Amino acid sequence: MEFSRRAFIGGVAAAIGSGVADAQERVPPEVVAGNVVVVGGGPAGVCAAVAAARNGADVLVVEQGNCLGGMGTQGLVGPFMTCYDKSGEVQIIRGLFDEIVRRMVAIGGAIHPREVRAGTSFAAWHVPGHDHCTPFEPEALKFVLDDLCREAGVKVLYHATFTAPVMEGDRIAGVDVFTKAGPRRILAKMVVDATGDGDVAFRAGVPCELGDPARGGAMQPATMFFRIGNLPEEAVEAVRRQYPKDVLCFKTLLKKAKADGKWHIPRPHINIYRSVKPDEWFVNVSRLNGVNAVDPQSLSDAEEAGRRQVREIMAFFREYVPGAQDVRLLCTASTIGIRESRHVAGEYRLDKDDVISGRVPSDSVFLCSSSIDLHGGKGASGTLYLTIKDGNWYGVPYRCLVPKKVDNLLVAGRCVSASSVAAAAIRVMPPCMAMGEAAGTAAALALRENVSPRALDAAALVSRLRAQGVFLG
Repeated sequence: MEFSRRAFIGGVAAAIGSGVADAQERVPPEVVAGNVVVVGGGPAGVCAAVAAARNGADVLVVEQGNCLGGMGTQGLVGPFMTCYDKSGEVQIIRGLFDEIVRRMVAIGGAIHPREVRAGTSFAAWHVPGHDHCTPFEPEALKFVLDDLCREAGVKVLYHATFTAPVMEGDRIAGVDVFTKAGPRRILAKMVVDATGDGDVAFRAGVPCELGDPARGGAMQPATMFFRIGNLPEEAVEAVRRQYPKDVLCFKTLLKKAKADGKWHIPRPHINIYRSVKPDEWFVNVSRLNGVNAVDPQSLSDAEEAGRRQVREIMAFFREYVPGAQDVRLLCTASTIGIRESRHVAGEYRLDKDDVISGRVPSDSVFLCSSSIDLHGGKGASGTLYLTIKDGNWYGVPYRCLVPKKVDNLLVAGRCVSASSVAAAAIRVMPPCMAMGEAAGTAAALALRENVSPRALDAAALVSRLRAQGVFLG
């Protein structure tokens, strides 16, 4: 009887599978065409799309979520890290990034970085690498990015998941996506991979590194970001006065909780950033080691584990922090915060020495002073933090955005061509926005000149970026 039942179920499954396959063959994917397709609507993707559109391209953004902004909205990652030079005197990431910030400031959704200094609650009391952070409201960022894309004529397709590149030899000719209405093929003359994980480049055949080969492929830990309210800044400052030797807030209280068996998260300190609104904070504390962002099961497990850690952190606030008994959980991120996955092989590979030595190649498309912030770089709970030794900034060359092997493809965001250590500096949102602006501008210029991005005159690109307000020294 059992054998017959299995045979029956197997036969039904085969028949259903055959029917589905037949139906897919009968209904070809809907074909849409555009000049530039940007896969991923996060900070890099939005800036790539707007820059390309403003330079005359017909642009479509493919986004698997329901809003633009990626880690800044869905991931609740805040604030924006520094956009100033090492001295804290010159704002060096400008262009679209600064336009976005100013638009948020205008609607009460951000504080301009010129008004935010290191060592304050807006910077979680950090000093190195944290001068001139940008507090912002995720909802304000959603509104501003919607406006930017609409005004530029960028089309956005939400709820569309990238499945495969459309290849013509070594040239990418579009992407296949899956939508609520079924499969759709989007043809394009240029594609920008802003997925964060290098999904397009990897599936198109570009060589990639997963994590850090020097550490056995280890990747930086993930974090479930969340926001809390009803935590008066006065209460936090009172704790800091009570424990003045704590470099970071609540360290002594955390040791007490751990000794009591009520802290199991592999992170030895609490990292909270004051938001635009008084008594509201971004919490960057949870630590999820061993998460592989390109493995769906690993991601799924991390989402649930992250929310469990949030509950433990909230319990810590209420039990151990004076004045935090009535703290409220406002929201957890709708997606886990990923710091590292694939690193795409490009025409140039940014390395640790480029960052530390303050090198500025002639084809640099933006300048940056972000420190190397390698979570997990000193064991499971430690962070390797390195600042620039020479000069006030370093440059990221255009060649980092141009992947090997595949033509008509550009990459922007944390998956660009960089070593694991160097990527730990440029993975944060202001540099990603600058990369996006450069990639989108390059895509539009390459279309105009009828050349591949690899053959684009870098000097012409640099000149155009300067004209758009990008600071290049």
